[in-house]
Amino acid sequence: MAVLYGIKNCDTVKKARRWLDEHAIVYRFHDIRVDGIDAQRLTSWTERLSWETLLNRRGTTWRGLPETQRGQVTDATSAVTAMLTQPMLIKRPVLEINGAVHIGFTPNDYAALFN
Repeated sequence: MAVLYGIKNCDTVKKARRWLDEHAIVYRFHDIRVDGIDAQRLTSWTERLSWETLLNRRGTTWRGLPETQRGQVTDATSAVTAMLTQPMLIKRPVLEINGAVHIGFTPNDYAALFN
């Protein structure tokens, strides 16, 4: 079963959920704000993807961090630590399916994953 990680009020997560529902894809939604996220999962994601891909440097959470704190994120370990303390630093949505991890949403990408 696919697992979609994100937050309920994120527009991109809403689009991904709508697409999955419209295509009758069975999935479980994991709200990282409500349900949290653990270091083991984040580390696993950074091992399969780059930490640079997983870390959302465009969002308001990143921009709201002091420059000194942003400057401390220099590798996978420090990125995981930052994402554990500020889960909104994780790019969304994250989709786990068949042992793979995908970040973001576009209808074409999801169509390719599920066909």
